[in-house]
Amino acid sequence: GNGDYPSHPYPLNVLRQAPYVVCCDGAADEYIRHGFLPDAIIGDGDSLSSENREKLATIFHQIKDQETNDQTKAVRFLKAQGKRQITIIGGTGKREDHTLGNISLLMEYMRSGMEVRMITDYGIFIPAQDTQTFASHPGQQVSIINFGAKGLKGKGLVYPLSDFTNWWQGTLNEAIAEEFSIYCTGEYLVFLVISDYL
Repeated sequence: GNGDYPSHPYPLNVLRQAPYVVCCDGAADEYIRHGFLPDAIIGDGDSLSSENREKLATIFHQIKDQETNDQTKAVRFLKAQGKRQITIIGGTGKREDHTLGNISLLMEYMRSGMEVRMITDYGIFIPAQDTQTFASHPGQQVSIINFGAKGLKGKGLVYPLSDFTNWWQGTLNEAIAEEFSIYCTGEYLVFLVISDYL
């Protein structure tokens, strides 16, 4: 994404080891500046440098549709190629309205059958639904943002869960074991703080 380029070793490693990298528009300029070449560039072309647009014309897929953002265009491009496991990096930072929009879109991608994560310098966003168990470690900070789930209960967390009606209510929890479970019916977003050891 064309948000903040990662600086934490964890997202940088994920990016380096990715078997296929799609850059959203102007993010390609930053990715190339760091010494890499993307497999594809997706977007309306409004923030990609004219130099890279010309040099990388064979991998630039211009999609002028203004009804959605470049992140969604990239996810749809990957889905059309049969790719279902996607990690989004650079989806946050710079403009807060874009950050909120990009995070909320994770739910839409999950509904469309994608297995998607968003990794920042601070943590991992995982869209989820119904009862699930998540790998963790004792002391790991966890937040759960409710997207309409009912009967929210947890196991392996310091604080109890309930049917939160506001995003802040499920923040600042903590794992007490190597995994934790969330029991419910419906959709929610899990945020796992990444530690220095990751």
